Amino acid sequence: MKDELMEVKYMEEYIVIVARTLILYFLIVLIFRIMGKREIGELSILDLVVFIMLAEIAVMAIEKPKDPLAHSLIPMVVMVVLQLLFAMISLRSKSFREMIDGKPAVVIHNGKIDEAVMKKQRYNFDDLLLQLREKDVFNVADVEFAILETSGKLSVLKKQGSADTYALPIILDGEIQTEHLQQLGKSPFWLRGEMKKRGYPAIRDIAFCSYDNGEFYIDEK
Repeated sequence: MKDELMEVKYMEEYIVIVARTLILYFLIVLIFRIMGKREIGELSILDLVVFIMLAEIAVMAIEKPKDPLAHSLIPMVVMVVLQLLFAMISLRSKSFREMIDGKPAVVIHNGKIDEAVMKKQRYNFDDLLLQLREKDVFNVADVEFAILETSGKLSVLKKQGSADTYALPIILDGEIQTEHLQQLGKSPFWLRGEMKKRGYPAIRDIAFCSYDNGEFYIDEK
């Protein structure tokens, strides 16, 4: 008799968990539809915070079937209302929008890398080169403008007449990239000599340097 009661109790808990899962699933789908269609890469900070909190609340509601479901639904509704309110304010106020989402940052201007902007955005050279390659740009010297958008994407405007060649970075943030030099069949000694010829005796003072077809692209710190 006791075993049967336990089985009934477990069965009821399973039914509650399944019911809660279905309710929360459809509720979250509805919430996302209300918040609008945006790509994952275009989510604002507010969107990301809301999504994370909604996921955490949903998990807690499913893991604790004995707690009233209203304890989870109320904060979810409050967050959605708050998110919609902030979205309306953002549409009307540019200053509020910039405060929440930030502003686009120009990381390459007239072919020159702006290290101060990169440091402010906590954006490193590896990130820059990766996103340039994703835009089919393999040589920093070919870039006229590169703008880091608030979504984290990089918008690139190439120089007119630039060729699609791949220039290996041989100095990044004041450090020699020996692996790339080996691919070019060159040595650090050769590189230091070439830099001295061009008026750069200290490698640590060079933010970025690439080499392609006998041509150097040098961006000093």
